[in-house]
Amino acid sequence: MSSSTVSLYLDPQIRDWVLFPITVVMILVGILRHYVVLLLQSPSKKLPRNAIREQRALVRSQILRATSANSPLPPTYYKAISQHLSHAFAEGTYLKDGPPKADAPASAPPNPLTDPNAMDGMMAGMKTQMVMMVPQMVIMGWINFFFQGFVLIKLPFPLTLGFKSMLQRGVETPDMDVRWVSSLSWYFLNFFGLNGLYRLILGGENAADSSRDMTTPFAAASAAPQPGQAQDYNKLFKAERDNLEFSEGLHSWIAKDVDTRILKKYGRLPADAK
Repeated sequence: MSSSTVSLYLDPQIRDWVLFPITVVMILVGILRHYVVLLLQSPSKKLPRNAIREQRALVRSQILRATSANSPLPPTYYKAISQHLSHAFAEGTYLKDGPPKADAPASAPPNPLTDPNAMDGMMAGMKTQMVMMVPQMVIMGWINFFFQGFVLIKLPFPLTLGFKSMLQRGVETPDMDVRWVSSLSWYFLNFFGLNGLYRLILGGENAADSSRDMTTPFAAASAAPQPGQAQDYNKLFKAERDNLEFSEGLHSWIAKDVDTRILKKYGRLPADAK
């Protein structure tokens, strides 16, 4: 009898006591770790008033420059605000630590190992990663110990032999149809395939997303902005001051000659009238 005619018949108890338990356990563990991550997250610390004032001053200047070509402010008001910001940036009025002293040495970037806020963020990231990885390691060990070598399900569509190593992990049978799925491969299929169900149950920004498990704490820390790379607002203010001076020459009041334009639009003045 050729291998193409060989059929396998699974005991229904495999479906009831292996297939369904693995799927249900992975769904419940994903939901549970989502809420555990939410409990472990510490509330974000509020910035001091001076730090917020420092950031908002820079944003205010950027908005003023961005609207200079079609500004809602008359020229006198625009020039007054622009000069006030330029003077404040030159004097360091909006810096959270106050105006810099002339004889003060250049400030070094903060050390993340001595910064309590940075250490809290690193510890929170490591705790989150542990909550992500430990349950998956336990589930994989549980499946390998109790259900190693089980064949659980047959996919209803044809596949090429390239999928055999992915779908039949732990079952070394070269003559088995590639559509059969082993217990360990079913774990990996659920590991990557339940993200849509988690988004449906928990929302888009959920902590059960398995793609985050593939990121180690060190990779996540390297991708995140480093605390030692804090922005130097003194340099940013000096650069913004030059930009403000340049944008004053580009200022155009959007309401200039608005009365004449309205009269021309409704035919009260001839089109060539000035």
